[in-house]
Amino acid sequence: MVSYTTIILQFAGQGEKTGWTYIEIPPDIAQQLKPDNRKSFRVRGTLDSFPIAGVALMPMGEGVFIMAINAEMRKGIRKHKGAMLQVSLEEDTEFKVEMPDDLQECFDYEPEALEFFNSLVKSHRNYFIKWINDAKTETTRANRIANTINAAVHKWNYGQMLRNARKAP
Repeated sequence: MVSYTTIILQFAGQGEKTGWTYIEIPPDIAQQLKPDNRKSFRVRGTLDSFPIAGVALMPMGEGVFIMAINAEMRKGIRKHKGAMLQVSLEEDTEFKVEMPDDLQECFDYEPEALEFFNSLVKSHRNYFIKWINDAKTETTRANRIANTINAAVHKWNYGQMLRNARKAP
């Protein structure tokens, strides 16, 4: 487990990351977590005393990684942009996202969509699955499953699906 203190940052204007709250993981810390790695990977640990697991670290170049601090995490740590944060992390090798039965059932009717979905890198499949699993109502869940199937039929990744949804009237 690697521990360090950092400051919570927020992107002003950074394309799709605009407004994200995040922390930086410096190159030396990233190397301790997963040596010689330049790709996104998952970690677990604590932010102050708030436990986290299965959280992605994303490469930003020059060996620097970032971790997005979502609303649930901000609520758990009770901190926002500019606050100091005690971080303890280790690679999360046990993180696994399973395809929900209701999503698989829909893919059974669209085998070509399933083939495309399975061709996506694991982290992109996980975006869809986490988005579906985070739905708070059955109606929202059903809509998200339908959007996921539609995206796979059109051969869209998660970002393309979201952008297309914003364009819809």
